[in-house]
Amino acid sequence: MSSTKFILFGPQLRAAGLVLPLVAFIGLTFVAPLATMLSRSVYDPVVADALPRTLGLLRDWQGGQPPPEPVFEALAQELRRARQERSLGQIATRINRVRAGLRSVIVRTARRVGGTDAGPWRDTLVGIHAAWDEVQTWHAIRQAGQRFTLRHYLHALDLERHSDGSIGRRPAEYRVYVPLLWRTLVVSLSLTGLCLLLGYPVAALIAHAPPRRANLLLLLVLVPFWTSLLVRTTAWIVLLQTQGVINSTLVALGLIADNDRLAMIYNMTGTIVAMTHVLLPFMVLPLYAVMRTIPQLHMSAAASLGASPVQAFWRIYWPQTLPGVGAGSLLVFILATGYYITPALVGGRSGQLIANMIAYHMQSSLNWGLAAALGGLLLAFVGVFALFYQRLVGLERMRLG
Repeated sequence: MSSTKFILFGPQLRAAGLVLPLVAFIGLTFVAPLATMLSRSVYDPVVADALPRTLGLLRDWQGGQPPPEPVFEALAQELRRARQERSLGQIATRINRVRAGLRSVIVRTARRVGGTDAGPWRDTLVGIHAAWDEVQTWHAIRQAGQRFTLRHYLHALDLERHSDGSIGRRPAEYRVYVPLLWRTLVVSLSLTGLCLLLGYPVAALIAHAPPRRANLLLLLVLVPFWTSLLVRTTAWIVLLQTQGVINSTLVALGLIADNDRLAMIYNMTGTIVAMTHVLLPFMVLPLYAVMRTIPQLHMSAAASLGASPVQAFWRIYWPQTLPGVGAGSLLVFILATGYYITPALVGGRSGQLIANMIAYHMQSSLNWGLAAALGGLLLAFVGVFALFYQRLVGLERMRLG
């Protein structure tokens, strides 16, 4: 009986053993970083760990007027300890993200109270800075002290929580991320349509060319694909800049005046042109993989039955290429939503996408919670698009080759 079980389960165990390294690799390189990112977007214990007594007293505070003396005393002692432990900068930065201008207040207060034990503490802190007599300051500390919070997602949607607990839109001058999300959507859809418009005839030409010519054309598509992204983007800077090749050629041909050169770089035009060049192979290759399997006899049969070339294309050829159209469109759209190197180099201020803001918060401002929230929104954004694609076309019809 045991030998029979071993014979039955032996192949399954061997298959599981072969798959296990792949599962571990995906878990370590994809699932774990993704889970860490999503957890950072809702979990921030820095202020809660540094100011536990102050936050505990603030839980019973009604919020209509500055808190009582014990809260001031607890804050002064915990700020002094945080300065000694060299964690004051992290605390001040996180509170400043809730209410701008409080970083300098907290740092100055911690420095001044570090050498005194005198009270009453309310008079001492208010004497250091008048912000301690404002209820908004204490609301900001209580809000920043939440371990689990949706603050980063509200910020990513240009929303904020008011002192009374209600949620409203941020002032117009601080609304940055929702316009960037919409710009990313519009640019990604535009790039997908442009790549489809340019890539479809190229893929059809390669698929129906003689073998030797098809190999040469396919090589011309793959050579830019193999070239470094930085090299391709830098080449477009040379071509598109005001004193670049394209503008100089147009001036030499007399099509434009020398003082009316076109602004094609460091704006949205440069972003779309460079990203179309980068993403075009991701559209051509799936289309080519599908088109080469379509027999030419189908079009000939349609023509013999009286169909015009346009009718034969729309009713016979186009439906058979939809799996490649879907695969290429999905690839281009998803890649376009997450691109940041090309827009950073050629986009200027008006050509930046949401990925550039995520990179800024990860590398410069070090606001990893907000960067994680923006990444989570972008992930949900792509997931909704994939669900829409599934309902409209069906992922089972997608073919990559």
